[in-house]
Amino acid sequence: MALDSERWFSEPFGEEGIAFSLELKEKLHEEQTPYQRIEVYETTRWGRLLVIDGCVMLTSRDNFTYHEMMSHPVLFTHPAPRNVLIIGGGDCGMLQEVLKHRGVAHCTQVDIDAGVTRASERFFPELCGANDDPRATLRFEDGVQYIKDLGAGSVDVLIVDSTDPVGPAAGLFGEAFFRDVHRAVADDGLIVQQSESPILHVDTLLRELHGAMRRAGFTRVVTLQYPVCSYPSGWWSATMAGKGADLTQFRAGDVERKPFRTQYYNAAIHRGALAVPEFCRHLLTDQ
Repeated sequence: MALDSERWFSEPFGEEGIAFSLELKEKLHEEQTPYQRIEVYETTRWGRLLVIDGCVMLTSRDNFTYHEMMSHPVLFTHPAPRNVLIIGGGDCGMLQEVLKHRGVAHCTQVDIDAGVTRASERFFPELCGANDDPRATLRFEDGVQYIKDLGAGSVDVLIVDSTDPVGPAAGLFGEAFFRDVHRAVADDGLIVQQSESPILHVDTLLRELHGAMRRAGFTRVVTLQYPVCSYPSGWWSATMAGKGADLTQFRAGDVERKPFRTQYYNAAIHRGALAVPEFCRHLLTDQ
């Protein structure tokens, strides 16, 4: 039975033979920026829905798993992160999670499209609580060029919170970008990159991402896995890379004593996210 397009937002994945749909109440916003088309809907059961170029970016109901797992594991793996950079992240949910860490002295968010942040401030204010934090800087420019211009060793943790590797985000997944990142992060610095679905992309994007990071000079690479119900397959991942430290070790005691609340992330979740399913062990096991 075909779904009524007036009542349902649907995102099909033709190559995989699947689709994801959410029942709608109304469209709240639509705009075409110089970079992409932004839409915001009110849904019946999942709160508000942010869509960019026809793809689900987040819902009110389940964005916490993505934002927490893209931020807290890498920050608790680094020994003492102070200077954090987010490339992308225009909805500002990642910025908010990063600045829950009291030891972070400064976090810069670089997103090419101010329209995403302005829409988030209007329709997802619960994600924008740190936008006025004195430790936060919001910049609207090309993240690839921003990394090129950074001084060597100037970043402790880099979080790449991008859309899929097409359009404005295509340059954030290649070896040339990771070479610039390798230069920009400190000797104990870490990068984490959203790396899509293990079940759908292990032999395509994930394989290429691991290879590009290693060729760029990162000697340790791990992929963490976690659920995001509204993303393709509901099974998502973040790939973390460093220059030598064991990325399977993290400050578990600090996680247990963290002075802020999380909805999903804890020390046990962190350990479990590092477990590698048999079908992708050949690729996702750190060496």
